[in-house]
Amino acid sequence: MNTRPSIPRASSAMRASGATGLIAALLAATCCILPLALMFAGVAGAGLMMTMMQYEWITLPLGVFGLAGAWWIYFRRKRRCETEACQFVGRRLNQVLLGIATVVVIAALLLKLFPSWTAALMQSIPM
Repeated sequence: MNTRPSIPRASSAMRASGATGLIAALLAATCCILPLALMFAGVAGAGLMMTMMQYEWITLPLGVFGLAGAWWIYFRRKRRCETEACQFVGRRLNQVLLGIATVVVIAALLLKLFPSWTAALMQSIPM
């Protein structure tokens, strides 16, 4: 006989913060990190990077605000789950995804805010 009290599980909507953070990171990465990674892989050239950088005025703010919204969703649901004594579904996965998304967005911002660093990085790519 199971005498352990059942803890209500939260819905799968708890994963929304991780998914939102991942989408925000992809948006922020499209301006500079994604084309740079494709250039390192030898799949694309500088033309792709020049094309994608035209849209950084929209992708970077969307990425930053999307990531902030993802963290807000995460902490709001975490607090709600602690208040209702429910089990936070996918807590570790959300933390990992939000951590990766934060690193990607910060890297995209650094590439945008410090162009001399970006230029030095581009020049170090062996052709």
